[in-house]
Amino acid sequence: GLDMVTINPAMVIGPLLQPTLNTSAAAILSLINGAETFPNLSYGWVYVKDVANAHIQAFEIPSANGRYCLVERVTHHSEIVNILRELYPNFQLPERCEDENPYVPKYQVSKEKTRSLGIDYIPFEVSVKETVESLKKKGFIHF
Repeated sequence: GLDMVTINPAMVIGPLLQPTLNTSAAAILSLINGAETFPNLSYGWVYVKDVANAHIQAFEIPSANGRYCLVERVTHHSEIVNILRELYPNFQLPERCEDENPYVPKYQVSKEKTRSLGIDYIPFEVSVKETVESLKKKGFIHF
């Protein structure tokens, strides 16, 4: 029979392979490059190496089947700003949200099924740091 496996990653961040900016890294970069406010949005995030590993494991593990949602963490942009502030205290980061509404609520995505692939997620803070370092190396950040 034919086994169908689908890997559904959230916003994928980490080191950039290509010389161009992708949507996920652009979301991080927009917070660093002088934005006065941060978006009132919550997204799921996953490290690029976890996505690559999930694809390999889904191919190699005979029992793999169905859909796998890859989400290390769901964060509001305010949390990303706080992580960036802790990692890079000299960065000029937004101090407030773009609107006065309550923060968009976070949600949870079960990690149970991805654990069957042996995925042990790399922490979001590591993903953010490696994304920023890659943005520096690729010339998107100039300070």
